[in-house]
Amino acid sequence: MKFKATHFLLLFFFAICANLNAQKFGVVDTKAVLEQMPEYKEASNRMEAQISAWEQEIATLQTQFESKRTAYESERVLLIGDQLRDRKAEVERLEQNLKTTIAARFGNNGEIQKMRENLVTPFQDKIWDAIKLVSEKNALGIVIDKNEADVLFLQKRYDYTDKVIDVVLNNSSSSRKGNNSK
Repeated sequence: MKFKATHFLLLFFFAICANLNAQKFGVVDTKAVLEQMPEYKEASNRMEAQISAWEQEIATLQTQFESKRTAYESERVLLIGDQLRDRKAEVERLEQNLKTTIAARFGNNGEIQKMRENLVTPFQDKIWDAIKLVSEKNALGIVIDKNEADVLFLQKRYDYTDKVIDVVLNNSSSSRKGNNSK
């Protein structure tokens, strides 16, 4: 009997120690936080307008290229010498210009990529600061982004998205008030 009581006390002690060392974790939906930020919506709308303008520019270049190429193809049999070379060079120049413009605007290191990075970075910093504040306030050891991880199930008590949104929106409104009072 004494042996069982000792084992029970030992197990109880280990259970308490395990609970003391356990890390709390939380989950935040950063996409939902971004969607609640009015500044992000405005910046996103400006970016979409710029993308639309670039798409129209490329469509115009594409139309010019197609019309010149079609004209060149249909008139090629009638052209001789320098005329043939000049028209072919013009079509090739338009094609190269189109490819260069597409790569410069929409390529891997294009203007859209740079614009997205410049757009998102300040908002990511605000969200990061808010997550840090919420995690310190709630003694969270680990915070997972719902969009970056495969979260299959989440109980509401571990979702700190609303608290982060409150912190971000309160900081945004207080910084706007500070700017307006100056």
